[in-house]
This record gives sequence, C-alpha cells and structure tokens, in this order.
Amino acid sequence: MGRNTYKPEQIIAKLREAEVLLSKGQTVLAIVRQMGITEQTYYRWRKAYGGMQVNQAVRLKELEKENSQLKKLVADLSLDNAILKEAAKGNF
Repeated sequence: MGRNTYKPEQIIAKLREAEVLLSKGQTVLAIVRQMGITEQTYYRWRKAYGGMQVNQAVRLKELEKENSQLKKLVADLSLDNAILKEAAKGNF
C-alpha cells in the first residue's frame, strides 16, 4: 500500500469534511475508511490542525521551516565558537 503525503490545505479540508459527516451521525471508523486514512492519522491530524484555517496552517509550516533553519545556524555558530575557544586555549 502506497503512502500518501497530504498538504496542510488538504488535511484541513478532510478534517472539515469529517466534521460534517460526524455531525450527520457517521462513526469515526466509517469516516476514516471513506477518506482512506487510518484512525490514528485522523486523530493526529485533528490534534495538529483541528480548528485551524488554511492560511494559519501554511503560516505554521513556514514558521517550522524557518525555525529549523535558525536551529541549524545556531548549531553551526556554537560549533565554530567551541573550536575557536579550543584554539585560543593553546595560544595563551
């Protein structure tokens, strides 16, 4: 079985569809089968994206990407700083 990757916009659309079906009385199990995902995936999506608008989800992904880049920069600078401190110990 192939793995599908969904964009945040698609996830939010599927969650909204699931909310409508839940309000009509369908069970979660029937809804996730219809959507083609597992129950665990549904609850994970609901935890991460529940109540979000599409623009908020896009902004969240942008911030996560920026955060990972900044963490990488800090790690690089910390390593450079440690190397310079080590080199300075030997000179003084």
